[in-house]
Amino acid sequence: MSAQNELHIAVPEEKSEQKHGQMSLEEDFDYSQRGQWLRAAVLGATDGLVSVASLMMGVGAVKQDVRAMILTGFAGLVAGACSMAIGEFVSVSSQRDVEVAQMKRDMRIAGNDDESEKEALPNPIQAAAASALTFMLGAIMPLLAAAFIVDHKVRLGVVVATVSLALVIFGWIGAVLGRTPVVKSCFRILVGGWLAMAITFGLTKWIGSTGL
Repeated sequence: MSAQNELHIAVPEEKSEQKHGQMSLEEDFDYSQRGQWLRAAVLGATDGLVSVASLMMGVGAVKQDVRAMILTGFAGLVAGACSMAIGEFVSVSSQRDVEVAQMKRDMRIAGNDDESEKEALPNPIQAAAASALTFMLGAIMPLLAAAFIVDHKVRLGVVVATVSLALVIFGWIGAVLGRTPVVKSCFRILVGGWLAMAITFGLTKWIGSTGL
């Protein structure tokens, strides 16, 4: 009788296996693979935002002319984008050369001629393009924020506010894509941006006041 009264619940194996498969794919995904382009992109955007904003704040510390701030920021945008692209290309090319040389040594020792691993090597052109484009994306934000504001003090305040918001967004994007702590990433990048702008503004103000 006890055997007849037993209750059996059928578990849908297909759904269970599908869910387990999805979880396994997510757990097995190597987020460090995103590092090649994510590092260049986040670094480029952050550097463009902070460096151009700091240049504009430095000029704004001694001059109230909006034209001077915009021209300085634009010059920083062009020069910085070129510098970032060239720097990333040279750096990643050197890294690729080292990895290719090590790969050839390993294949020679193992007696294997399979070159399929070259697909995982860093791409210098991709890194350079990502760095330059994101630098310009970050740099154009403080330029647009200051372009249409006449009052000098309000202009400086808007630049700082715009840069702060953009830094938080960039920090959040980088943390989400890289699966790193969001609060820590946003706080670190925000404080760094504030320090860069404050130091540039303070030193330029001091040098301008000394009459050098």
